Amino acid sequence: MNLRELIHPWVIIAAILGALGLLGGLFLYLGGVPSSAENFAEKAALTVIPAPTPTPTPPPVVLPEKPTSSPSPGEQIEIGAYVQVSGTGGDGLRIRSQHALDGDVNYLGLEGEVFIVIAGPNLGDGYTWWHLESPSDQTRNGWAVSDYLQVVNDQE
Repeated sequence: MNLRELIHPWVIIAAILGALGLLGGLFLYLGGVPSSAENFAEKAALTVIPAPTPTPTPPPVVLPEKPTSSPSPGEQIEIGAYVQVSGTGGDGLRIRSQHALDGDVNYLGLEGEVFIVIAGPNLGDGYTWWHLESPSDQTRNGWAVSDYLQVVNDQE
């Protein structure tokens, strides 16, 4: 009996089909293909995203009122006088590069901060402007509206 007689073609085909059947069953057993639609429902997740809310409108900007009192005759602003920022309601005074409202802001003078008057007065945009300089830092200087300046009599 030779080898050809021992291995019949139907035996080879049966062996191949059996091997494929075993591999397919193993694949299904290990979860390669879900067995029903219920398996999909268990794995699905729903994320709820809240609806957008309107952006709150910021409160309107309230500019400080102009002081109504004018300095007494002995307290006029002049070159060389010490003045302090006053009447801004804590918002500070914009010290600008030019004596105009559209001038760049060099520095924000804080309420109560003291400066030396080095030039002025100049008129612009309906205001009287004085050129100020910080006694402690000469780089902090610029033009400020006189309405928010008060002469300081005693300097330490």
